[in-house]
Amino acid sequence: MCGIAGFIDKVDSQEANRTLDEMIKHIRYRGPDDIGFWYESNEGIGLAHSRLSILDLTSTGHQPMHSISGRYVIVYNGEIYNHLHIRSKLESEGYTSWKGHSDTETLLAAIEHWGVEKSILKCTGMFAFAVWDKNKKALTLGRDRLGEKPLYYGWINGVFLFASELKALKIHRSFTADIDYQALELYLKFMSVPAPHSIYKNIYKVEPGCLVAVKLDQSVNHFKYWDNAKNIQLSATNKYQNTYQETKLQLERMLTRTVGDQMVADVTVGAFLSGGIDSSLIVALMQKHSSKKVKTYSISFDDERYDEASYAESVANYIGTDHKVQKVTAEHLLNIVPKLPYIYDEPFSDSSQIPTYLVSRFASEEVKVVLSGDGADELFGGYNRYVLTQKYWEKIRKSPQVMRNILASGFKIFSEQTWDMLIKRIARIIPSTDIEMFGNKIHKAASFINSMNDFELYQRLVFIEKEPESVLNTVHDCDFLQNHYDKISTLDNTIETIMALDQLVCLPSDILTKVDRAAMANSLETRIPFLDHEIVEYSWSMPLEYKISKGIGKKILRDILYQHIPAELFDRPKRGFGVPLDQWLRGELRSWAEDLLSKQKLEADGYFNAESIRTIWDEHLSGSRNHASRLWSILMFQSWLDCEIYKD
Repeated sequence: MCGIAGFIDKVDSQEANRTLDEMIKHIRYRGPDDIGFWYESNEGIGLAHSRLSILDLTSTGHQPMHSISGRYVIVYNGEIYNHLHIRSKLESEGYTSWKGHSDTETLLAAIEHWGVEKSILKCTGMFAFAVWDKNKKALTLGRDRLGEKPLYYGWINGVFLFASELKALKIHRSFTADIDYQALELYLKFMSVPAPHSIYKNIYKVEPGCLVAVKLDQSVNHFKYWDNAKNIQLSATNKYQNTYQETKLQLERMLTRTVGDQMVADVTVGAFLSGGIDSSLIVALMQKHSSKKVKTYSISFDDERYDEASYAESVANYIGTDHKVQKVTAEHLLNIVPKLPYIYDEPFSDSSQIPTYLVSRFASEEVKVVLSGDGADELFGGYNRYVLTQKYWEKIRKSPQVMRNILASGFKIFSEQTWDMLIKRIARIIPSTDIEMFGNKIHKAASFINSMNDFELYQRLVFIEKEPESVLNTVHDCDFLQNHYDKISTLDNTIETIMALDQLVCLPSDILTKVDRAAMANSLETRIPFLDHEIVEYSWSMPLEYKISKGIGKKILRDILYQHIPAELFDRPKRGFGVPLDQWLRGELRSWAEDLLSKQKLEADGYFNAESIRTIWDEHLSGSRNHASRLWSILMFQSWLDCEIYKD
């Protein structure tokens, strides 16, 4: 795993090398083991690379790397898990000029032999790269199919810039830092800025499964080599007829193969273990492949609502892993907050960013690579909103809209806090009553009930800020989500529509961004077996009832897991990997938040409607409403805005 950066800018070689050096040093934590850069003055092309050595730890893995003929130069970030198979194919066609055994060398040789497009289609892995073609005088950027690895780019003032993270672009003298209001609106909705947008005007993200060809005349051409939306539509509308048992057996074979492939490294490979379905299955399959105890890591919290460490320990003990747990106090968590703008590089407000960073830091003390269970929820129906939709939506949508609106209004007649107080009184009489975040659930149910269609339902289920115009000074109409919805318009199942949108939007922009930044800030490589593209494609060919059945999500994964670990270890409600934001904002973080949300500062910065924000803040402080998620998004933007690296 690595960091990459570069530009097209005709300057003298000394200045170019100095700039490349500075750009890559600002993301050096992504690859602390080696650093390199190259500049070709005739065309003004410069490439820089920082290396986290995972495969081929010798100097033969150094980048930028030149092809044997000298035609191509590449900087590459990622892992190609089937690169040995690609090597064998190249050798069968006469290629024998190997210098080392890195996947970068394999990819570069493949590009020289087959071209960029054909080579990428042969690759299974996670990656982002930039390759310069001296003959065509063209730079090609590429990103993996699901968007595990980041890559930013853009033409600014006649200069082309690209990098793994924005902070590397910021170093270049041509960079301008104008905020994109459309991107800001999307951020408030999704807790992150989804591709192709970035928070800055004229700077974009390479979309998952996309190649971007850049020429010296400033032309930029996009090519979708793998289109997940098309794959979803095709597979979902042509379900195959295999039995459940046949499907389960095939999926287990695919997961076992993928986990084995992703355990290949020249360094020790560990795993995150939360004790949930996804990470436990990955770890169980890892242990099958390993003659040694797999190193697994989790963190524990003081707050029992968020602590799953005991579950992780139970799973680890059963499998027989070398498990370590780090006790995390509220103080540990809170100390991370000021660092978040720098770590996440762009405004980002999924609060699980904090524990994800901490468990990454903990694991990085012993290993350079970990496997994680991310992606399974989106593929196999793991989120509670899928189960709720299956249980209630088809029945609710048949009811008259007027009746639904009245019922929703009734649910919202009390504040979230009042509902919480009422349910606590009921729980004294009926102890088994589920009281956790009851008021919040009731208010979400209200939004659920009066949705007019699938598209509106998704927005109400997912959007953090449902009415950006109420908090922003400037709002631009954005059809971003509508465009994605139109791509999967042939899906006739509400749950699959929601799962598809999650996979196309939230998975790369939120989950994968969170994991990449948290891990790479600690020089840790994360690998995600569930996002092998063949598994992704296979998941969409399954009937929905294989995934969600009788109110239980991830049915097929559970049944595979229970062949390795007893089901009783997982007999509990699903929990998120979160933190008590609502309490923090009223307590430990109140002073910090108050400074960022002061009327004077909000008006001076000019992005938010100060009166609206102050109303939301006062309601939260009073306890009448729980606005923690909305406030966190605003606070993360305000904090990011104040971060020194982003100031002109």
